[in-house]
Amino acid sequence: MNSVLIVEDEREISNFIKKELELQGYICQVASNGKIGADLIENNNYDLILLDIMLPIINGYELLEYIKQVSQTPVIFVTAQNSTSDKIKALREGADDYVTKPFEIGELIARIEAVLRRYNRGREIQKIDNIEVDIEGRCVIREGKKISLTPKEFDLLILLIQNKNFALYKEIIYEKVWGEDLEFGTRTIDLHIQRLRKKLGWEEKIKTIYKVGYMLAV
Repeated sequence: MNSVLIVEDEREISNFIKKELELQGYICQVASNGKIGADLIENNNYDLILLDIMLPIINGYELLEYIKQVSQTPVIFVTAQNSTSDKIKALREGADDYVTKPFEIGELIARIEAVLRRYNRGREIQKIDNIEVDIEGRCVIREGKKISLTPKEFDLLILLIQNKNFALYKEIIYEKVWGEDLEFGTRTIDLHIQRLRKKLGWEEKIKTIYKVGYMLAV
């Protein structure tokens, strides 16, 4: 699960970015000025920093210089400064990308993902038909909408995906997902499988294997 620090003094913008990124499974913190941003960076590890240029107390360029001295964290500028000279300066001083306001949130997320991939911090996404499963973010998306799963339902889903097209004994499922011997857990597995089928629309994909258990057939 990737963590992002948003250093932005306009609360409406920072709250919007935070909300949208959290829907995608990111963990976000917000700093309303450069000094708060520097303090957070000193005391926390982030996978990526979104940074405005025009910030109170310490501006974006000054904070970028500090970031490069203390960490290898990638930085994307998100700013209203749209001159070519600003972009050149930011990139030369170590920014990994530069997004100008106003921006489309989809583009910003795509740029974040691209930068994280370059740093080998990207999230593992499994896609099966119209379902996308973000393993680190523990998020399931179908046609742009998040599907709400309980922690055990998600763990069960991941186990099925990791063993797709292989039949799993109920004993193995219960041990891997619940961490216990099966004993009286058969009904628990059956109920979780039923809910997964319904939520994902996978009535045909999650197959019951007679006298064995279950299999995700793809």
